[in-house]
Amino acid sequence: MAKISVLGAGSWGTALALLLYENGHQVMLWSHHEASMLLEKREHVLKLPGVKIPEGIRITADMEESLREPEAAVLAVPSAYTRQTAARMAPYVRDGLKIVNVAKGIEESTLMTLTDIIEEEIPNCEAAVLSGPSHAEEVSRQLPTSCVISAKKQSTAEYLQAIFMNPVFRVYTTPDMLGVELGGALKNVIALAAGTADGLGYGDNTKAALITRGMAEITRLGVKMGARAETFYGLSGIGDLIVTCASVHSRNRKAGYLLGQGFTLQKALDEVHMVVEGVYSAKAAKKLSEKYEVQMPIIDEVNKVLFEDKPASEAVMDLMLRDKKVETPMLPWE
Repeated sequence: MAKISVLGAGSWGTALALLLYENGHQVMLWSHHEASMLLEKREHVLKLPGVKIPEGIRITADMEESLREPEAAVLAVPSAYTRQTAARMAPYVRDGLKIVNVAKGIEESTLMTLTDIIEEEIPNCEAAVLSGPSHAEEVSRQLPTSCVISAKKQSTAEYLQAIFMNPVFRVYTTPDMLGVELGGALKNVIALAAGTADGLGYGDNTKAALITRGMAEITRLGVKMGARAETFYGLSGIGDLIVTCASVHSRNRKAGYLLGQGFTLQKALDEVHMVVEGVYSAKAAKKLSEKYEVQMPIIDEVNKVLFEDKPASEAVMDLMLRDKKVETPMLPWE
């Protein structure tokens, strides 16, 4: 049994707190804004309605208290708040504390991954990342789920694997932290495109094409940046991309659907009522494609729809009318 603090009480943080508590650990859940509501209701009434938080999970709004004793901490705030939350944590983090990032994003201003940000703000910690096809709504209901965890040290990854894993939450390990983080961040941008296609009334063929070619874009960029191609064929790559593009729980797909229905970006975000990570990652993805000179046409068109008011139907048509290409340029003709 370990003492674990979860910082961030949105749907994912709450679901992971429940998972860790069910695994027999002592769990503290920190929330900046929602601690009083969670203490009163013992339920996240907006994001996980009907899912009760056991009395055994301690809830606090005091960050110092949340970091006083844990053997590991889970950082579950939205990606846009990772840096400022890590900076607030830093004075209270003991040397060697294992901090698991479970958000998905790239910082637009620096193009840093979230674990890089955590290590920069809290240099005395051991940062790790948990990712994969794992909607909070299903994990909180104990539906079978598989994820992958990565850290710089194999021993750290295996320690955290043991903390999270149970009969309905299977966890794999990998040394490719960069690939895990890129897959998790960039799939949200592709999911916006897939949702937009749904909103426009296109079919399964269109979505399959977006998923497949989107994965090709993510893999090209990731390999150019130093990640391993194999990572993108796994849970944090194609697995997470499929679920985010197809699931009714996906906020990125829902935001894209509303854009395809003619909503403005702001109205779509207001309707979703939760952070749509793909919107934050889209500009960063485009900057990375330019920095590493990697063609990412789907990412380009998503940015034009989001930030240049390009009609979604025109974006899809421009993707279809691109110059003829070879799908597997690395394979020789006989």
